[in-house]
Amino acid sequence: MNILLTNDDGIQAVGLRALYHGLIRSGMKVQVVAPVAEQSAVGHAVSLSSPLRVKKFEEEGFTGLGVYGTPVDCVKLGLTTLLDEKPDIVISGINSGANVGVDILYSGTVSAATEGALMGYPAMAVSYDSFKPEDLHTQGDFCAELLRKIPWKDLEPKTVVNLNFPARPVDEAEGLKICRHTRVSWQDWYEERRDPRGHPYYWLAGIMPEEQISPGTDRDLLSKGYITMTPLRFDFTDREAIVTLEKGLLS
Repeated sequence: MNILLTNDDGIQAVGLRALYHGLIRSGMKVQVVAPVAEQSAVGHAVSLSSPLRVKKFEEEGFTGLGVYGTPVDCVKLGLTTLLDEKPDIVISGINSGANVGVDILYSGTVSAATEGALMGYPAMAVSYDSFKPEDLHTQGDFCAELLRKIPWKDLEPKTVVNLNFPARPVDEAEGLKICRHTRVSWQDWYEERRDPRGHPYYWLAGIMPEEQISPGTDRDLLSKGYITMTPLRFDFTDREAIVTLEKGLLS
């Protein structure tokens, strides 16, 4: 199996390296095209007015291409230009921090996988429910094993498999749950702070209210220690609203 591996935390991130080595240990070929710098929460941004430069990373036990651009830039450039051999699957991760619920719209990790799906490739996004991961090798091994079990050919075209690990070792997880994503939005606010010169600046903060999270959704199960898998299809059409609008405007 040939993998295009990317992320949004940057090519030197702990999660990407753990997933890279897990895939290699399982006998897969891995081609890395990932951002040089962290690109968290850039969503599906594409660079249109600046050139994309590429840097090769060669270290002991690791080879990859770093792109001075967004996660989606990496996938588009990799699949169309940089890779000598087309991959079988596009994988993005392992991200620092979960990507559940509305996070899928903000996430560079999920967007990179989505771009792969939109370009016709099976795709998976992988995240870990902590912003301070230290050792994710068991998560990398789990992903490699899971990739071989997923019935990719039976999934609808342009599906993204969104996988999230709880902040604990894999062998201490409650198991794997296939579930829908929560529909709860973040409640955001900005903290005003002062720089050393006394000038104000603002820092985003927020919570996903626990009491609004439906049981059995990704955020609920992840908090209970489950590994969650949510298949995503990016069709945003509100079909019920079509009927309502037709009745109100065209009848």
